[in-house]
Amino acid sequence: MSGFLSRVRTYFLCKILYQQLFSKILPTPIKNIQLRDNQDTFLMQRPFIVRIKGSEIMSLLNFNEGKNKIIEVDGIRYARLPIQTHVITGQDNITDVVQQYAAKHIQENDILFISEKAVACSQKRAIPLDKIHPRRLARILARFVYKSPYGIGLSIPETMEMALRECGTPRILFAAFISAIGKLLGKRGWFYTIAGPRAASIDGPAPYTLPPYNKCVVLGPDKPNDVAREVAQHLGIVCVIVDVNNLGAKILGTSDFSINRTHITRILRDNPLGQASQCTPMGIIRQIE
Repeated sequence: MSGFLSRVRTYFLCKILYQQLFSKILPTPIKNIQLRDNQDTFLMQRPFIVRIKGSEIMSLLNFNEGKNKIIEVDGIRYARLPIQTHVITGQDNITDVVQQYAAKHIQENDILFISEKAVACSQKRAIPLDKIHPRRLARILARFVYKSPYGIGLSIPETMEMALRECGTPRILFAAFISAIGKLLGKRGWFYTIAGPRAASIDGPAPYTLPPYNKCVVLGPDKPNDVAREVAQHLGIVCVIVDVNNLGAKILGTSDFSINRTHITRILRDNPLGQASQCTPMGIIRQIE
């Protein structure tokens, strides 16, 4: 009898020790775990123990609310892992920012994508509204721009003024003329086709934009292909500079001209970086086996 009681006591003692041990390892839900870079952890998922890299968990935790972490394109599944940074300004070098925040998460065959706005801000191409003095032509042209619910575009005099400076007055006037013809035919989008990507990349201030850029006009990045190549050479990874919003995605620059731009835009078409205060201006595309 004493032997039986001894075995019972041993069983319950082991059970208590087991529970206490794993409550120390995993006391909270996975989303609240904070790990050092490259630290490993073991997650108990009965009947298996799964070994996961700490840096991978952190990447998975940083996905933006309301955005899918995984998307399937042409039968291949991709994870889109947004990377949070500080608010990038003209005091930053974008390559240094990538090194600080993204390098530790990068794996072989990953593709790094960087918001064109982040690149432009690091190039001092964010102009405060009170520094822009629109000419009369800009005020007139802005009245005829379609007011999209997804962004200001060139619908205010300040952004139109910057388009006139970036693209030249003749080109913008010709684009406006062609756009007027398009409207008569029930067609939209002809203005930006003629004005070009420099005009399309201009972002106006919005209430959901992080300060101080909620009171700035942000131009498109200068020489995005060169920026992508510099980042790629520094990290040894494919890099693309993207203009992604809730309307879709465009590739402005790549580190390798052989990159399938259409395929990348389809992977990013739902804007995994977010459009508001997420402060995730870059991310990683990772193919899932």
